[in-house]
Amino acid sequence: MKKRHLCVPLFLLVLLSVVLSVYCQSSPDAAAMQALKTSLGNPASLGWTDPDPCNWMEHIHCNPSGRVTRIQIGQLNLQGSVPPELRNLSSLTVLEVMKNQLTGPIPSLAGLGSLQSALFHNNNFTSVPSDFFTGLSALQTISLDYNQFSSWELPESLKDATGLQNFSANNANITGTIPDFVGGDTFPGLMGLHLAFNNLHGPIPASFGKSSIQTLWLNGQNGDKLNGSVAVIQNMTSLTQLWLHGNSFTGPLPDLSGLSSLKDFSVRDNQLTGIVPSSLVNIPSLTVVNLTNNLFQGSTPKFSDSVKVDMDKGSNSFCLDGAGVACDSRVNILLSIADSVGYPVVFAESWKGNNPCNGDWKGISCDAGGNITVVNFQKLSLSGTISGSFSQLTSLKRLILSDNVLTGTIPKELTSLPSLELLDVSNNHIYGKVPKFKQNVLVKTDGNPDIGKDNSSFIPPGPPGSSPGTPPGGHGGGNDSSDGGNKNSSTGKIVGSVIGAVCGAFIVGLGFCLYTRKRKRSNRVQSPNTMVIHPSNGGDGNGVKITFATGSSVNGGGSETQSYASSGPSDLHVVEAGNMVISIQVLRNVTNNFSEENILGRGGFGTVYKGELHDGTKIAVKRMESGVVSEKGLAEFKSEIAVLTKVRHRHLVALLGYCLDGNERLLVYEYMPQGTLSRHLFNWKEEGLKPLEWTRRLTIALDVARGVEYLHGLAHQSFIHRDLKPSNILLGDDMRAKVADFGLVRLAPENGKHSIETRLAGTFGYLAPEYAVTGRVTTKVDVFSFGVILMELISGRKALDETQPEDSVHLVTWFRRMHLNKETFRKAIDQTIELDEETLASVSTVSELAGHCCAREPYQRPDMGHVVNVLSSLAELWKPAEPDSDDIYGIDLDMTLPQALKKWQAYEGSSNMGDSSSSLLASADNTQTSIPTRPSGFAESFTSADGR
Repeated sequence: MKKRHLCVPLFLLVLLSVVLSVYCQSSPDAAAMQALKTSLGNPASLGWTDPDPCNWMEHIHCNPSGRVTRIQIGQLNLQGSVPPELRNLSSLTVLEVMKNQLTGPIPSLAGLGSLQSALFHNNNFTSVPSDFFTGLSALQTISLDYNQFSSWELPESLKDATGLQNFSANNANITGTIPDFVGGDTFPGLMGLHLAFNNLHGPIPASFGKSSIQTLWLNGQNGDKLNGSVAVIQNMTSLTQLWLHGNSFTGPLPDLSGLSSLKDFSVRDNQLTGIVPSSLVNIPSLTVVNLTNNLFQGSTPKFSDSVKVDMDKGSNSFCLDGAGVACDSRVNILLSIADSVGYPVVFAESWKGNNPCNGDWKGISCDAGGNITVVNFQKLSLSGTISGSFSQLTSLKRLILSDNVLTGTIPKELTSLPSLELLDVSNNHIYGKVPKFKQNVLVKTDGNPDIGKDNSSFIPPGPPGSSPGTPPGGHGGGNDSSDGGNKNSSTGKIVGSVIGAVCGAFIVGLGFCLYTRKRKRSNRVQSPNTMVIHPSNGGDGNGVKITFATGSSVNGGGSETQSYASSGPSDLHVVEAGNMVISIQVLRNVTNNFSEENILGRGGFGTVYKGELHDGTKIAVKRMESGVVSEKGLAEFKSEIAVLTKVRHRHLVALLGYCLDGNERLLVYEYMPQGTLSRHLFNWKEEGLKPLEWTRRLTIALDVARGVEYLHGLAHQSFIHRDLKPSNILLGDDMRAKVADFGLVRLAPENGKHSIETRLAGTFGYLAPEYAVTGRVTTKVDVFSFGVILMELISGRKALDETQPEDSVHLVTWFRRMHLNKETFRKAIDQTIELDEETLASVSTVSELAGHCCAREPYQRPDMGHVVNVLSSLAELWKPAEPDSDDIYGIDLDMTLPQALKKWQAYEGSSNMGDSSSSLLASADNTQTSIPTRPSGFAESFTSADGR
């Protein structure tokens, strides 16, 4: 009977342990992942047999909490569909299902706020839900190319993906116009927009001029095609690749001198007109240009031999086929006239060749001597103004411009035409006084409502030469996907008891986890010198309470508080960075309203100002230019906040706070009074400074190495800086260095060896070769940059110096060449460094380290831990001071520990703790010792004879 009674509890115990084991091992995302496995037909090739998807090691990655973060099943020849349950994977960051044979609708992923990359291209998906992008604020890359979608428009929900960097949907059956928000401030970090081979029509939105897009593919549209002017590309100064071929764009190319990084330019198979601008021909980075099958006019452009040119003879309206050969003067005059009306297609189609008097040039008539006598542009729907260049046609007798949409005034230059008999500008929108012509000239101005008035009441429909287009707009399209329902099951009493036990265990475990997490959070060292904003301060509706916590507040000391009036309603955004938001009004006050006198320096993304708080503490305020931020700086702004709130190190510049108010983007740092390393290394003469001694340079290098070592492997996450250089290294009054500018920082792969692909960023001269070529980074790209900095510290020369001979412009190659033998190497060392035998040996060791850091292959470079070891061995070694006869603890260090303990205990029994003159205990004010004063009660609990 006893055995019988024991069986049931034993059975329940075993069952409970099994259930608990399954619970502990199973991911919270198991249901959604099982739905994915089922929808794919459970292919054996995936090997997804374990009940816990976190053990599907081949293609699934989870975080330590058991949540699925990556699904990477691309290029596996899979069939089936993608289930709607995927939207329950709240920790998912990467979803890759590309290059399979998947069908059905793409499910809505609305609400997946952690999703960064989603690749669906090259499948057979049928639709995209209109709410697909809702809540995808972290999404950076989306690829939908080459699917069999039913027609859809770019949805309004796309606005939620504000972090978007690459959007690719080539041959995806997108219809309608390109929404205006695609090129505006909605996506400040958008770099790649690929919408080729769709059914888009209408113009390129004017908002594209505010974008930071680098590669734009709009080529090969079907149906009505994209049309109108391409003038907006003039303002797209980040472009490196522009593909507009196979559309119906008209009008001239704008001035492209601002597109200094443009490499690939393709506009073939359009109806573009006008003269190919010299600003395109002279772009130094240009490698490919396609101009065939347009209506370009004037001289055939002559590109550099290094440019691959697609420009078939006879496929445009150039005056002559020979590149660079000048046109007839009459042709040039007429093209100047056409410029004022936007180089209309009606002229470009017939104005071919180099003789405007051959009878084929529309609107042009000549006498027997080849002189232009009549210009008749009547009823050609011309818009624009009347060109003063007509005055150069000195044989002109009749100028007929009636029944068009011309604006502006009648140029006074026309009164100088010696043979003019008729000027007809009737039925246009000309205004102003009519110039005084000769008495024999008949001037017709009827049908111009504002003739004789100082201003025009006419509002032109668009820029000269542009085609009217449909206002851009975007409406949601596609099919919504519904979520799967929950499955319920009934259980018996025994199973119910087991579940109850499991729930109890779960609650206990959850409580323990929360307690542990709370302990960890409370044990974190609070950063000193932080500013905190308290938006709601009692009943003071208009006040903003600012707290400046000093270092003492960490240990329970007080903090000073001061209230300022707020600047009124503002568009205040919050980045997840703790209580570090600072009001714009406070920053205006402490910087004297961003006065010129407070400027510390200017950079690529704005101006840095010195500020002083009410207690005299100095801060540095980085104020980003509103235009720069809206186009390409917001991502760097958020990145800097995200990184600097997660890392804290004595050799990393501390972020004290930030402000986002309307168009204002400001970061507040600790103040580094000696400025940048580049100031002391390259500009010391201009700044009136002393050149850096070698020992100082060595200490600075070690400080930077320790900061970067911390970023790479000692912080709770590993980071890659990507932009190490002297201008991003700041110095304090003690000339100790801190690394700054974390706008380009990226998380490093967990193992530190695998690379991640990212857009090319940083500064030429410091870029590792593999990064510049492939865009893939590891921590070794920072090692390369640090090696360049070491070379700069040794030589006193910049990484790129255009003033040097061609073979010496690049520091790394020059330094390697100079390092081949001792004689040339001595010449490479900065002349301001005083060389003795010991210093030369130190410089030689550092130069060898620099060479290893700048090795061509990443695996040949050391990690920063090794760099720190090498440099720390060269820096000034610590030496102890001369010991006093009686040390501050009054203990003979030759005593055994038990003897010392007895002496200490004897002191405890006989000494007055309040006697500050005692030599046995360290003074509480003595901050130099690392041994704290003995807390109350310590002696009573520490009484063992052996001191354990």
